[in-house]
Amino acid sequence: MNIAIIGASGFVGSALVKEALQRGHTVTAIARDISKIKEENSNLHKKAVDVADNAALLQALKGSDLVISAYNAGWTNPNLYHDFLEGSKAIQTAVKASAVKRFIAIGGAGSLYIAPGTQLVDSPDFPEAFKAGATAARDYLNYLKEEQDIDWTFFSPAIEMHHGINTGRTGQYRTGLEHPVFDSNNRSVLSVEDLAVAVLDEAEQGRHIRQRFTAAY
Repeated sequence: MNIAIIGASGFVGSALVKEALQRGHTVTAIARDISKIKEENSNLHKKAVDVADNAALLQALKGSDLVISAYNAGWTNPNLYHDFLEGSKAIQTAVKASAVKRFIAIGGAGSLYIAPGTQLVDSPDFPEAFKAGATAARDYLNYLKEEQDIDWTFFSPAIEMHHGINTGRTGQYRTGLEHPVFDSNNRSVLSVEDLAVAVLDEAEQGRHIRQRFTAAY
């Protein structure tokens, strides 16, 4: 497949690029600063694009079979909520205009339900530093659910999915839909490498069309 990956220079995006290339896909890696994309491969094409530049983004996406968005407006961005929500909407608009039918958006774990009617982001122990981003991702998921013209999927990572998770790529994970997947120690954990495995499996198999899903060990 020809796969466009937005946010390709980030923590999640770089793992997605690596996994997609290992599977033999052709990748268009899109980021504002492509010098941060360290992967080199004859099937990799790097394009410097700001998601706010609709014309440039549309041009970069044309001809793709699938778009994966790992867009992140920056955890220290004081306008994180607004920028993430508007950036995500702009990406969705460009995907539709480019005539690409398949779209996978990666959001956060905050919108997963930990009890009936209670999402993780609304729990009292949810870290304040991540609340704006998690709320924006939740609100974008609600917006995406109204989309009827493209075959979208929204992926929520495990609750613990950060640089300190060092299990590497195992290729093993379990999936869920609206609730976190917990292991025998009551932890929801996934390495970024296995996140990439789960997302590329979804790209190839299409098991969650117009659904949200999550994955963890």
